[in-house]
Amino acid sequence: MPTWFCSRAWFSHVGPFDEGGQGVPEDLLLFYNHLRKGGGVVRVDRSLVLYRYHPDAATHSVLETTIWTHRVRFLEERVLPHWAAFTIWNAGRQGRRLYRGLSAGARRKVVAFCDVDENKIRKGFYCYEDSEEAPKPRVPILHFRAARPPFVICVKLDLTRGEFEANLRSLNLQEGRDFLHFS
Repeated sequence: MPTWFCSRAWFSHVGPFDEGGQGVPEDLLLFYNHLRKGGGVVRVDRSLVLYRYHPDAATHSVLETTIWTHRVRFLEERVLPHWAAFTIWNAGRQGRRLYRGLSAGARRKVVAFCDVDENKIRKGFYCYEDSEEAPKPRVPILHFRAARPPFVICVKLDLTRGEFEANLRSLNLQEGRDFLHFS
């Protein structure tokens, strides 16, 4: 579970928490404001804090769909304006969910999905049937080696015995420039 912390002075500059009530992801919104105001992030690859969850924790009142919506909007606000086009890495459920959740303008920037699943690649495209556009958008599905960065990666890490991570490393890409994780 990612954790972050900052000085009280910075919190006062960035904050306050959004006290919108139950179901508001106030920590996520504060973090996004931190980034909007120029705050940085340093990754530490070891545990610094141990959390203990309990059934009455406010965390459980925030719907996953609420968090997802905020994450997609932040992606559209902070990353996608800098990319003329991009590929969604994962033609499965999470990749299609991201595509459907994007605004129409951001969806037009999606040039392809990429995957390793031969059945999805063989199908050749994803058709967004719920679109009100005519004709319905059809996005190509490519093997990851045939796809071009930048990538928005919708694959969970540590679920493929290292295969996904090895595939990603094989492309010699730079995180933050050529790809970002959105899973």
